[in-house]
Amino acid sequence: MYLKSVRDERKIIMAIRIGILGYGNLGRGIEAAIRQNSDMELVGVFTRRNPESVTIRTEGVGVYNISDLEGMKDKIDVLILCGGSATDLPSQTPEYVKYFNVVDSFDTHAKIPEHFENVDKNAKESGKIGIISVGWDPGMFSLNRMYAGAILPEGKDYTFWGKGVSQGHSDAIRRIDGVLDAKQYTIPVEKALEAVRNGENPELSVREKHTRVCYVVAEDGADKGRIEQEIKTMPNYFADYDTTVYFISKEELDRDHSGIPHGGFVIRSGKTGFNGENKHVIEYSLKLDSNPEFTSSVIIAYARAAYRLNQEGQKGCKTVLDIPPAYISAESADELRRKLL
Repeated sequence: MYLKSVRDERKIIMAIRIGILGYGNLGRGIEAAIRQNSDMELVGVFTRRNPESVTIRTEGVGVYNISDLEGMKDKIDVLILCGGSATDLPSQTPEYVKYFNVVDSFDTHAKIPEHFENVDKNAKESGKIGIISVGWDPGMFSLNRMYAGAILPEGKDYTFWGKGVSQGHSDAIRRIDGVLDAKQYTIPVEKALEAVRNGENPELSVREKHTRVCYVVAEDGADKGRIEQEIKTMPNYFADYDTTVYFISKEELDRDHSGIPHGGFVIRSGKTGFNGENKHVIEYSLKLDSNPEFTSSVIIAYARAAYRLNQEGQKGCKTVLDIPPAYISAESADELRRKLL
């Protein structure tokens, strides 16, 4: 039996049945987030690996091969897609929205319009909802940029990321010959951040906004000077930034840099008044111990919205910019009005 009842003081609601496709850091985060949302239930985890090699933490829930997904379309209300943006989601999201309401975390900003169109076409044909690019950037940061820009049309947006681990940049370092392991941190430049917070509206280059710090474990006998030079001159990753490289032992990396923290700031500095005489600064910030677990928590909230929208008969692709805020909350509209307004 895949449905369960969740009782509160006034009503009984049926749990939203969630499926997870992919069981890496994000998939594990989704599993944990479901436990914190009493109106949701995990139906199954789906993987391209041998299901017997995957152990999940939720008792009584099966792990299935990805080929079993279509046969369970009547048992899943929302499928969460936990693959990567480079190769997985561009094909998976348009494909699986043919059978399920879906939510993904597609984060290649420049390709979001194209991804939207591909998902929207299939979602409208299938009568399903697909919510794409859910997380904190794109996602919560996108919402805050929109709200702040609507409130202060005479102004300027600034986005700072970090201090946090960039998984893509860390992987780029690990691909250098002679590197055993590495972690890379993106760090906002305090002087730039302070100028923005003061309402100075500075023009900032890439180098002036962020620095990069790399912790590298090199192979025995590797040319550390060459490795450092390759890192600092790597186009599209480090060449445009002030980059510092530290060589440390594997033990130090495991001890001091095992987590995946991240965060950042969205700031809009603007003016009001007939002559722009009054300055205002809107700031939204995040400080995250676990990037994938926080992203998972955002995704689960929007899975609720996907289910509700589809229950109302809506279909097509959506982003966080299209979803009414109340749709992501487990509380009723009346409860939200009483508690939050």
